[in-house]
Amino acid sequence: MNTASASASAFAPVARLDADARATFLARTYAHLFGAILAFTGLEIVLFQTGVARSIASFAFQTNWLVILGAFMIVSWIARGAAWRSRSLAGQYAALAAYVVAEALIFVPLLYLANYYADGMIESAAVVTLGGFAGLTFVVFWTRRDFSFLRAALAFGGVAALVLIVAGVLFGFRLGTFFSVAMVALASCAILFDTSKVLHHHPEDRYVAASLELFASVALLFWYVLRIFLGSRR
Repeated sequence: MNTASASASAFAPVARLDADARATFLARTYAHLFGAILAFTGLEIVLFQTGVARSIASFAFQTNWLVILGAFMIVSWIARGAAWRSRSLAGQYAALAAYVVAEALIFVPLLYLANYYADGMIESAAVVTLGGFAGLTFVVFWTRRDFSFLRAALAFGGVAALVLIVAGVLFGFRLGTFFSVAMVALASCAILFDTSKVLHHHPEDRYVAASLELFASVALLFWYVLRIFLGSRR
């Protein structure tokens, strides 16, 4: 393949590539997603075993919890945008690494509370999250449907959630279980949307960016599943 055709292939949607190229792209994307999940888990283990998590949680508990929720969403949007705009693999890797570290830090107070209130709660929430992700991924791959039509709903839902979070900070009301359930639904739609993008729309050279988008949606789902578990025990 000459340079011009290789460049054209790099920018062509995955759906237009041959079967081998599509399989390679999917394998790379999900391998990087698995690596990001392992890195996130490893960072949390290090933070908790070294006692750093206690300091982070102590600081976070002095901050309005809704501020942390807002930071969680904003960091996700920034990382997704940075990874997608980057034309180099190095830039995509930098965005993925920064996002995994940021999420590991933001998750600490939630994990700290879950670990305090019930043994096994984190593991149970992780199983539910991974099971939900696997089921939604199967739906996309089995139906081969393009879920791009969810873009507007996700944008509206994300803005609405951020407005509610800001209103909660300003006016001092709590966002309870119903909000968490709604966010689980939003995260599920995001997984459908991101998975269909991986299957149909991502260029061949954006597998790291694709894995970041999937990881962000999985993290969002895990966050609110864990909040539901935590709310049921408190």
